[in-house]
This record gives sequence, C-alpha cells and structure tokens, in this order.
Amino acid sequence: MSSVTEPASDAAKAKHHATEAGNYFVANYPPFSFWQKEQVFAVEKVLDSPAPHEIPLGVYFHIPFCRKRCHFCYFRVYTDKNASEIRKYIHAGMEEFARYAARPYLQGRKPQFVYFGGGTPSYLSVPQLQELTNRMKDLMPWDQAEEVAFEAEPGTLNEKKLEAIREIGVTRLSLGVEHFDDHILESNGRAHRSGEIDRAYRFARGLGFEHINIDLIAGMMNDTEELWRAAVAKAVEMQPDCVTIYQMEVPYNTGIYKQMQTDGKVTAPVADWETKRAWVNYAFEEFVKTGYTVTSAYTVVKNPDTIKFVYRDSLWEGADLLPIGVASFGHLGGIHLQNQADIAPYIETIERGDSAIFRAYATSPDERFIREFILKLKLGSVKPSYYQTKFGEDVLTRFAPQLGWMQDEGFAVLAPDEIRLTRDGLLQVDRLLHEFFLPHHRSARYT
Repeated sequence: MSSVTEPASDAAKAKHHATEAGNYFVANYPPFSFWQKEQVFAVEKVLDSPAPHEIPLGVYFHIPFCRKRCHFCYFRVYTDKNASEIRKYIHAGMEEFARYAARPYLQGRKPQFVYFGGGTPSYLSVPQLQELTNRMKDLMPWDQAEEVAFEAEPGTLNEKKLEAIREIGVTRLSLGVEHFDDHILESNGRAHRSGEIDRAYRFARGLGFEHINIDLIAGMMNDTEELWRAAVAKAVEMQPDCVTIYQMEVPYNTGIYKQMQTDGKVTAPVADWETKRAWVNYAFEEFVKTGYTVTSAYTVVKNPDTIKFVYRDSLWEGADLLPIGVASFGHLGGIHLQNQADIAPYIETIERGDSAIFRAYATSPDERFIREFILKLKLGSVKPSYYQTKFGEDVLTRFAPQLGWMQDEGFAVLAPDEIRLTRDGLLQVDRLLHEFFLPHHRSARYT
C-alpha cells in the first residue's frame, strides 16, 4: 500500500476558474500518459492464458468516420473517406476481431455488452452496418448480451437506417444532440441542426428502442444562460430515457485549442467552470422536477429501476473490454491497451498479420483498486464494505486525508457504510478524483 499525502493544492481548491486547454474528464486510471509500447508483451501473455468465465466481457468497436469534425472533438475521426476505404477499414477490424476470438483468453466467451463508438457509427450505410454486425455475431454471438449501445449523429439518421439499427440488435441508442440552438451547433462545428434532431428522435421513439439517451454539453462556444435554459426545457419536453450532460472541455488536439495557439490565448472561448457547474445543476433540477433521478455526475434517468448503462457500470467494476479498431482502448486481465492511433498504420499492421496494439499498461492490484474506487465515485455514492470485500482495503482509512478534506469543503458526507458526494462535489468530481491518484500520477499529463 502506498502512502497518501495531504490533499488539495490551492489550485485544486479553486472553485471559480476559466477553462484552459487540457483533459478534465477522468476516463481511466492510471493516466494514459503512463501507457507504453514496451508493455504490449503483457497483453500477449494474457491472451494465451485460460478464459476467465467469471469476468464479464465487453466488445468496443470504433467507427472513426464523421460528416464533419466538431471544433471540440478530440477523438480519432476522419471526414474524407469513401465507401471503398470504409469497407477496407471494416474488413481490417473484423480480421483483428477474428484473431482475438481465437485466442485462449477469449475463446468461447460471449459479450455481456457491445458498444459502437466514434466518430459516428451511424455514418455507416445500412449494408455496411449489416455486414459489420453479421460478421461480429459470427465471431462472438450476442445472444447473451445485456446491452448493445450505439452512438448516432441525428443528421445521419432516417427511418430506414434506424430500422436497420434496431434490427441488428441495438438496445441503447445514444443521440449526440449537444444543443438545440442552430447557431451554437454551427459555431461549434456540429454537422446536424435542430430539425434533424426532432425527426431522428421521433423516428427512434416510434421504433421502440429500449433505451434512448441524448447527450448535451454545457458551456459550448457562444452559449448563454437563456439559450441553455431553452435547451434544457426542450430536452425535458422530449422525455428521453436518459440524458447525459457533459461540461465543455478543450483537450489539446481540438480545433479550438489550435485556434487558441494561433491567437496566443490561454483561456478557451467557452464558459468558465463555475458557469458550467451551475448550468448542469440547473438541468439536473429541472429533470428532477419531472420525476428523473440523478444517477451520476453526468446522467439523469427517467426510470433507474429499468434503465441501466451496462457498458459503464461493468467497465467501472473491472470487466474486460476488447477494443477493436483504430485508436480504440480496452482492458484485458488487468492490462490496459490501446490500438494504433491512425487509420493507415492500423490497416497496414492488420494486413501484415501483426497486432495493432500501440501501447499498454500492466496495472498493479493497488492501481486496480484505485481505478475502481475513483470511477465508481462518479456515481455519487460508494460503499466502503464493497472495497473491503473485493480488495481488502478500508477506504475510510486509506483515503482519510482526502475524504476528510472533501467533507470539510462540503463535497462529501462520510458514514461508516457510505461515502456520498454532495451535489457540489458531484458537479466537480473529475477534478477531485486526482486527489486519490498515487503521488507520481497526480502531476503528470493525463493523456
């Protein structure tokens, strides 16, 4: 067990500050900047080990194609690929998948969940989607999958495509709405407009998807309190099963950051953190008034008894995630791994018969414990007994300085059987999580 240090520098304590470039959202642990090419061998060792049928398995497939690159996008996406190039990419992805499916660690296992992310999965044509998913099911059947999640950009959807998405087995459709004001959508580089949102949502609702989520982003360029409140009102009126609300950030490889560099600016042209937290809190309150429940730092759910996000919950509890496609990352047997970051080297590597894994990180038992603690803390409440049983760790003792500080600052309420974040803590949980990192991870660049 590593020692802890007294938490909270002056910068960490600051509640009111402008948005600067960098990653805010904590998606994994240890930070990606610690993943190394030299550790790729550890993945091969895991793949040659017996299949652990007690560990849930998920499959992630990255579809990196978009109509347009958003100014705030930091994912690996391409807007210039034709049908033959897309078909070549899908073929490479399925060749990669086939090799994995034959390895001892994965042989015979069926996914608990499948996730199509991007980019824009809904950019694919109906024949492309059908070819892709038929091949995936042949390699690793979905008949026991609790969830098949699919990200979609509203402007790429019509009734025929939505019918096909439903028919291939998608249970969770996530619409990348982000906002409803056309000027904000345009000025932030989004390809769709408000009319396409309405049409896509109406078609999807009529087709009976089990779970429709819409994404919103608080604090985009040119947003105002009046426009944000109108967007929240529109989302409430739609009554989706789930709403995911992100706070705008500006990672280093975005169009906004490149413009900041050109202009010699440090502060991003988006809302400051105090404003973003206030806007998300307003949205939470408006949804709660109509019967929704706040289920994490980012989500409100209409009926939490029936609407689950299996991908998130399983991943945060240590499930295996098999990553397929360019730049995709996953987790197998305690090893983090990520694929080649560009499409041409990715395809060339697969065609040569080599592994597409670019970097990896073999986590220690202590790092796996910290990872699960900080990620589940995003849900707003954790049980110390859970970590005592699973990891043999008393979190109230291990993290006494950090938790004591959070309670003193009004970010958390501590009890023997629960650590619960207050709304104030929940709204800024990502910056608080760094206090639980091991000391050598705290000051490092996240990506």
